[in-house]
Amino acid sequence: MINKEEVKNDFIKVFSAFENSIHLFDDQNFNTVPFAESWTPGQVVRHVVLASDGFEHILKGEVKDTERPFDELKPRVKADFLNFGIKMKSPDFILPKMKDYDKEQLTTKIRSIKEAIVHEIDALDLTKTCLGFEIPGYGFFTRYEAIYFVIYHTQRHNHQLNEIYRFLKIA
Repeated sequence: MINKEEVKNDFIKVFSAFENSIHLFDDQNFNTVPFAESWTPGQVVRHVVLASDGFEHILKGEVKDTERPFDELKPRVKADFLNFGIKMKSPDFILPKMKDYDKEQLTTKIRSIKEAIVHEIDALDLTKTCLGFEIPGYGFFTRYEAIYFVIYHTQRHNHQLNEIYRFLKIA
């Protein structure tokens, strides 16, 4: 049995922490490259928006009954995305462009994504398998796993934002 309140609280906690990390940056350093081969804080946030925006449509899209434990892939996703010792390569379709980003506009989008997905957590059967999008390296996620994919992906980039902030603060 899925504890939807726990899922919702996990989701809200991570997205709220991400919002708080965005606000560590002023408008100038939000678009500053902190060190070689790094994204700017603005690019990090834009990447999370690109990866998460519209995810509620995948959750609401075509599904089927799940023929395995609904949470089977969650530990692997967590281990992969919360291993901060490895550098991951982003798929091209969610790569942020090198440009100046509006911090408030992206923050508003993050809030909108949070609200949309929280609504679906309450409304949907999270044990169903989503057929609308196959995650590279994982296959099709259940709604539950998809939500935790977004959580762990955002958590990873929250860590990245905090590391960038720490670097810029010292520099």
